Amino acid sequence: MSSSIVGKKGEILIPDPKIAFVLFQTIRVAWLWLIFRIYLAATWIPAGWGKLHNPNWMNGNAIEGFWRNAASVETGNITYEWYRTLLQFMIDAGWSSWFGPLMAYSELTIGILLLLGAFTGLAAFGGAFLNLNFMLAGVASSNPLMFLFSSLLFLAWKVGGWYGLDRWLLPRLGTPWMRSPATDANAAAADSQPAPAD
Repeated sequence: MSSSIVGKKGEILIPDPKIAFVLFQTIRVAWLWLIFRIYLAATWIPAGWGKLHNPNWMNGNAIEGFWRNAASVETGNITYEWYRTLLQFMIDAGWSSWFGPLMAYSELTIGILLLLGAFTGLAAFGGAFLNLNFMLAGVASSNPLMFLFSSLLFLAWKVGGWYGLDRWLLPRLGTPWMRSPATDANAAAADSQPAPAD
């Protein structure tokens, strides 16, 4: 059992177990995340591409039919009544006209980003969110496995795209808590400039 460590600012830091450290903070198993990414991309890209070329998805008829079937007490498998109410609200508000194309573009974009290993954590979060909504609507299919893989990739966001564009994107763009060296250099140069005279 790891003991807690007091950091420089007095906060208590609890070290990760070795398995979490290896999986989510080192590139030792980056090959595993590549396999997960390829599997998910091979599922999302055809799904999104098919919807983009299906007029019923692009005009919203398909997703409205899906919502109506899911929200129906007779045919739907929704467990949570609040989700049935949400779907009924979206049907009544006529959101299907823009939600169908949004679904198609979202699925395709998530698949492409995962395939390229670009913004892997964000793409995995988006995929997990879609899978969660499909499951809340009562559709199992491949969604539980995809949700599991996406959730793990989300946790491994720092190393999940190592064999991809994130290897260069993340250090270049920086992270929310750490600015990239280029950003720091630009900020330092701006600070060293004399103030304009009035």
